[in-house]
This record gives sequence, structure tokens and C-alpha cells, in this order.
Amino acid sequence: MNLVELAQRIKNLRLEKRLTLEDVAGRAGQTRSWLSKVENFRLTPSLPALAEVARALDVPMAKLFEGLDERPTLVVVRAGERKVVSRDQSKKNTSVYESLAHKNASRSMDPFLITMPPGAAREEALPHAGEEFLFVQKGTVQFQYDGEIVSLKSGDSLYFDATIPHRLINQSKSPAAVLCVFQNPLG
Repeated sequence: MNLVELAQRIKNLRLEKRLTLEDVAGRAGQTRSWLSKVENFRLTPSLPALAEVARALDVPMAKLFEGLDERPTLVVVRAGERKVVSRDQSKKNTSVYESLAHKNASRSMDPFLITMPPGAAREEALPHAGEEFLFVQKGTVQFQYDGEIVSLKSGDSLYFDATIPHRLINQSKSPAAVLCVFQNPLG
């Protein structure tokens, strides 16, 4: 199952029904912060919590999972078809994540192109399930991993255990572009 697609589906259903984070979280017996983390694929909810979210959205739980097990053999996403995924929208100067494989709901990897404006960084290093690969296409970035800082420039890459807290930082005066591939442990 693709956790990023599941998170996006929950958010899209909430927005289609014109419900706020508070509305759905309250109905599901959760906090606004918890639901925001689920929708931004920073937290993986348990099955009972997903059942409560489905109930709060007034949809069958099966609708949340519909099509996530289909495996097309070839999926093409053209440059103009990339899907922007919202993360850290509350921050000014935020990075833009473009999904490069969103047409395959059952993917076991999640490739993104991250465009980082100067000064962009998540407030804190966070872990998530699985493994991750980064390739700096343009610019320079710093990568914080378990408290250590590694400087990366165009052409550099790294592969790491994503269960360790980590984050990208662009301290330069120029934008950076980073190819990021999340391995989905449940895929």
C-alpha cells in the first residue's frame, strides 16, 4: 500500500467535503496536529485510527484503500503532469514537493522533485518509516542526520535509513533542486 497516496486521499476527501482539520480530527477522536501529520505523511495511522477517520469523513474505510493495490506495469508522468504535494505549508519560504509517480497508486517507492528556495528548511529533523535516497540536481544543501550535518552539492547523493531523524536545509542564496525517493515499507 502507498502511504503517501493514502495521506493525499484523506486530505482530498476532507477538502472535497469542505471540512477543516479540526472538524475531522474531533470526529475521529484525534487532535488537529495528529491529522495534519497524517495528511502530510509524517505519521502513519493505525488501522483503528484510519477507521475513525473514514467514519469522520463519512466514507467506507474501503474507499480510503480503493485502487491502492493495482500495479500498472508502466506509468508515465509528463513534466506538466507533476502533482504538487503540500508539506509544511504553514511556513513561509517552504520547499515544493512534486510527485513524479502519482499516477501509480500502488507504488512501493515515492519519487519527488524537491525545489528548495534560499533559506528553506523544516523546523526540526523528523523520522519516518523506510529508507530514502537523495540526489542533488542543482545548488547546494545541508543534510542533517541524527544531529550530524553533511554538505551536499550538485551531483552528490546519499542513501539512508529514514527511521533516523533527518532534514534538508538550504542555507545558500540560490534555489536548490533535489530528487528524493522514499521507499515505502508497506509497498
